[in-house]
Amino acid sequence: MLLALLLWNQWPGIPRTIGLLQPLIFLVLVGTSRALVRFWLSDAGRVARQSEGRLLIYGAGSAGVQTATAIGITGQYKLVGFIDDDDAKMRRSINGAPVFGPAQIPDIVARHQVTDILLALPRVTRERRNSIIESLRGLPVHIRTLPAWADLASGRVTVRDFRELDVEDLLGRTAVPPDADLLARELTGQVVLVSGAGGSIGSELCRQIVLQRPRQLLLVEHSEFALYAIHQELQALCAAGELSTELVPLLGSVRNYPRMSALFKRYRPAMVYHAAAYKHVPMVEGNAGEGIVNNVFGTLNMARAALENSVARFVLISTDKAVRPTNVMGASKRMAELVLQALAGDRAPAFDEGTAVPGVPQTNHTCFTMVRFGNVLDSSGSVVPLFRRQLAEGGPLTVTHAEVTRYFMTIPEAAQLVLQAGAMAVGGDVFVLDMGAPVKIMDLARRVVELSGLTVREDGAATGDIAIHISGLRPGEKLYEELLIGDNPEPTAHPRIMKAHEPCLPWSELTPELQALGAAAQADDVAAIKALLKRLVQGYQPG
Repeated sequence: MLLALLLWNQWPGIPRTIGLLQPLIFLVLVGTSRALVRFWLSDAGRVARQSEGRLLIYGAGSAGVQTATAIGITGQYKLVGFIDDDDAKMRRSINGAPVFGPAQIPDIVARHQVTDILLALPRVTRERRNSIIESLRGLPVHIRTLPAWADLASGRVTVRDFRELDVEDLLGRTAVPPDADLLARELTGQVVLVSGAGGSIGSELCRQIVLQRPRQLLLVEHSEFALYAIHQELQALCAAGELSTELVPLLGSVRNYPRMSALFKRYRPAMVYHAAAYKHVPMVEGNAGEGIVNNVFGTLNMARAALENSVARFVLISTDKAVRPTNVMGASKRMAELVLQALAGDRAPAFDEGTAVPGVPQTNHTCFTMVRFGNVLDSSGSVVPLFRRQLAEGGPLTVTHAEVTRYFMTIPEAAQLVLQAGAMAVGGDVFVLDMGAPVKIMDLARRVVELSGLTVREDGAATGDIAIHISGLRPGEKLYEELLIGDNPEPTAHPRIMKAHEPCLPWSELTPELQALGAAAQADDVAAIKALLKRLVQGYQPG
């Protein structure tokens, strides 16, 4: 037909070029219409029609560019541009998106109604990251981040990689890495036992211990589901890292001495990290007898099994709440410290099996040590998961008191320092982790709200997104926590670990007190328990 139109020149007023233009125009119109229909009916088109998010990407490097590509595919956000402090990139564009400088952010957010800022900075230092987050804190935007570069090693970034700021960002604290050689010397090729392996600290200890390639890692946990979860996670970790460590999941309670003794005899661990404990202050306050049995006598059971089987090192995970406590939980943890301090001597007298305090061998070949630190962010009992859940529900966020302050540390950093301190112990040591400056919980709550792109609704104000409600101090709760009973802590080789010099009782004097405390706990005689704790624990003042 095209040839006929070109050859036939009998139609007046119709140029011969129509033979070329008509099919080209037809092709463009049909192709465009089909493309529009396909886009409109596709998931990308549906999301684009529904999405109202307007995004700035902080970081115009490879991670930021990959993120922009992912956004373009899914259409979940409208990309406003990039932020970068590299002068060579400013005032240019990447794939059509302009690159702005950090000083322009407030104006860009206001002018383009930006709703989200994504930190695509997987290789930036912690100090620089904290500085950037602080500079964005007052803006009405939701700040999120990409994971670390190691987690993006596949080279492909997707919208699913976007995540909330982690607890390190909320804390604004830079971790000090551990001495890898020291940890390897203590853990590589050894049999290591972790009690409370399914808990927040216990599970992180397991993750870091397994990377040191012990021969066996014994996971002791009384919760079946928690044990299953950490065992599955560690199996995947070992498979991914081609680690040959044998993982042994062991159900059992530290309160059950025959079970613990049998496990020690069978597997002969060289290192024990005792993290199993009841730690929730109001819960233990309302169940004082159970708290004492688990925290004090559970520790004694583990220590006895360690002594009887010549465990090389035994590390107790303690708490800042053990210092001049106002609650049974803190006092029970100080009692656990006193037990290990008493057993750290060269000789410990044995007792008959029929007594309330089980016997211990006379010769002590075990190095006992305690590591004391404050709250860990994002643990099962931490305020951060609570705040995030309350934020998702529309608030209010609950704070017990406007002036309450706590020491905070991240779970990975706490676990690293526990391993490091345990490796430095010589016997009877009470190590205290440098937690930095205490954090006011009210300030932490405000930070969680503001970094989510929302504003705090002040008391009596009509404006603001999320209210913060003062709920009142709970039973046994203190306004301020401390880390030392005495003064003048001794520095160690690690800048974040100090050695405390705390008073203690010899085993011969502690034994009858433990017998009385055990009897009071078995009878759940709260008055007697608190009277004994007040006599034994320096500074204990029941709330």
